[in-house]
Amino acid sequence: MRPVDFDEAVSQRHIPSFGGDKSLLDSYSRTVVGVVEAVSPSVVNVVATRGTHQGATGSGFVFTPDGYIMTNSHVVHGASKIEVLLTDGRRLHAQAIGDDPDTDLAVVRVSAPDLKPARLGDSTRLRPGQLVIAIGNPYGFECSVTAGVVSALGRSLRSVSGRMIDDVIQTDAALNPGNSGGPLLDSTGEVIGVNTAIVLSAQCICFAIPSSTARQVAGPLMREGRIRRGYIGVGGQNIHLPRRLVRYHGLERDTGVLVTAVEPGGPAARGGLLERDLLVGVDEQPIGGIDDLRRRLDESSIGRHSHLTVIRGPDKVLLAVTPDESRPGNNQPGPR
Repeated sequence: MRPVDFDEAVSQRHIPSFGGDKSLLDSYSRTVVGVVEAVSPSVVNVVATRGTHQGATGSGFVFTPDGYIMTNSHVVHGASKIEVLLTDGRRLHAQAIGDDPDTDLAVVRVSAPDLKPARLGDSTRLRPGQLVIAIGNPYGFECSVTAGVVSALGRSLRSVSGRMIDDVIQTDAALNPGNSGGPLLDSTGEVIGVNTAIVLSAQCICFAIPSSTARQVAGPLMREGRIRRGYIGVGGQNIHLPRRLVRYHGLERDTGVLVTAVEPGGPAARGGLLERDLLVGVDEQPIGGIDDLRRRLDESSIGRHSHLTVIRGPDKVLLAVTPDESRPGNNQPGPR
């Protein structure tokens, strides 16, 4: 018997035809490759130093031609020194421009020629199942690429400051430590999210701050270095309301905020709010918990007369308050 030649045997194997599937896969590959080639020059490695120790290492992306870079707040917050590494090998000092722990977004800036900005897209047009691509620097591996789909929209995520971030994008495009602050891209190469978090105990449950939030936050951070929010000087906890109170007062929700602390001299104290009050509404809108109250205390609430609906004992009381502007040092646990 003639010995079997390996190369001949391989050449004679039946290779199945994938037909249209191969065309689809080739098209998918071309799309991902095209996005990566177009956007990778915009993606940077962010190295933040705190004190004498090198701190967080994360990702970011250039979003203006004059050197503004978007990243995560938890990557650069409190850093004494920030450096940015570009894909062309340049290592640049970055200036901290603005930081918002409540949305986990920050803006830094570098001064350098020939920067290529990424385009911010419209995250409101995303749909579950849509192709997305993540580029970042996990564990220091520069410009690592993963791809997946939008797993879900409208998720909520707790920021490091304790505030709830709304409308977060869930994706199965794999993220790892170091991806934080990098772009999540659609098939056209537009940034539709800023990668921010993973569920460590799960596989491929990852989250990105939507570009709609990034757009809202970027402008104020570039102009003022911070986001203005209202403050009333209250600590509290979520509570289920007794059913009899809900029925008696015709409340729309069966949850509210139990006031556990009132800052002396603060807006709530000046308005007459007391510890053990049950806060159930602001300006005739129901408040179901701490996160609802925080959402109401946005920039538009500062200096504007508002009314708190409170259950005090058996009575429903309406209190007038005027929120101050929240500043570092006047925050406290629970709603502000």
